[in-house]
Amino acid sequence: MEQEKAIADKMNKGITAPKGFKAAGIHCGIKRSKKDLALIYSESPATAAAVFTLNKVQAAPVLISKKHLNESETFKAIIINSGNANACTGERGYEDAVTMADVTADTLGIKPEEIFVSSTGVIGETLPIEKIKNGIHKISRMIDKKEHLSAAEAIMTTDTFVKSFSTNFFIEGKEVSIGGIAKGSGMIHPNMATMLAFVTTDAEIEKDTFQTLLKSTVDKTFNKIIVDGDTSTNDMVIALANGQSGAKIESGKESYKIFEEELLSLLKKLAIDIVRDGEGATKLIEVIVEGALTDEDAEKAARTISLSPLVKTAIHGEDANWGRILAAVGYSGIEFNPAKFEILINSVPILKQNYEVALPAAEANKTLKTSYIELLVKLNVGKGTTTCWTCDFSEEYVKINGSYRT
Repeated sequence: MEQEKAIADKMNKGITAPKGFKAAGIHCGIKRSKKDLALIYSESPATAAAVFTLNKVQAAPVLISKKHLNESETFKAIIINSGNANACTGERGYEDAVTMADVTADTLGIKPEEIFVSSTGVIGETLPIEKIKNGIHKISRMIDKKEHLSAAEAIMTTDTFVKSFSTNFFIEGKEVSIGGIAKGSGMIHPNMATMLAFVTTDAEIEKDTFQTLLKSTVDKTFNKIIVDGDTSTNDMVIALANGQSGAKIESGKESYKIFEEELLSLLKKLAIDIVRDGEGATKLIEVIVEGALTDEDAEKAARTISLSPLVKTAIHGEDANWGRILAAVGYSGIEFNPAKFEILINSVPILKQNYEVALPAAEANKTLKTSYIELLVKLNVGKGTTTCWTCDFSEEYVKINGSYRT
């Protein structure tokens, strides 16, 4: 009972749930009034793992953070600004990212290479670096265990709600916590997009083991979400482990399995919240493909369905147009037999094999009148399966992206 109470008391404390982590978020002047600068700090040196955007155009903070990941064995802080991506800003942008690390290091009394730098927002504009420098001096005095929500708010751009979770569990009698915050709403596509995520844990994990863990769980979560098919210049997922719980995570041990499950669960929650908050979205869509020849084929089919503007707009309009789904799989490049195709929406059969329509159109459309849609596609040619998450396309998506650049 005492362990259960301890877990309940610490639920949803986000990035500062693990021992030894503090954070803060403030307004420093990049945006008109909303918070735009966040700082995450570990009281003790932490090992790090990171995954970065695969876009060939990479913002200055991505380059700096990659450099620091290769240079340092331990880390103590992450400094993040929103409202300006510091992307496509040339030498000036690179110098500004270096300055962010240097000033953060000076204020915290640590080394610049112990710091990750992250930015999100408008591409092609230089940072108001003096405002950020002043903000760093201010925020370094404000970091606290209680400021997890302010940090989560400060990394948002077109997001409409905070994305923050934590989990607490026990490994060999020692309480372990994982915390995470994320931002993302548009330009979301596997291999990543306009999304940032930051994870902390008080477990002890060796660097290579941590990198393997993070990569595998990102592939099953953040790399399974799609809003619009665009991949951004600034994406990163950064995780810090400071070991303050005393629990050691080792490959091949039971501790690894327990930690992996908890990390996967937390990242899945953050990833689904990103899709749920897709720009202009009104429906969260879970696309499940079963019975493909291989898992890779299932993945191709699910991603093609999730990317299809015709499928996404039909679901927004609550039109159970199964032809659009079948057509999307048809151009995904996989091998399948269209006559064996089946579709279920929220467990209700819509299309059976041999193109047999299961319901009149008016009845089928009723299955789409919920904010969560489970779209199950059965190919019935093999054992390959996968799940992706996407959202509908609405008029609001066009309005947002016609006036806001990310």
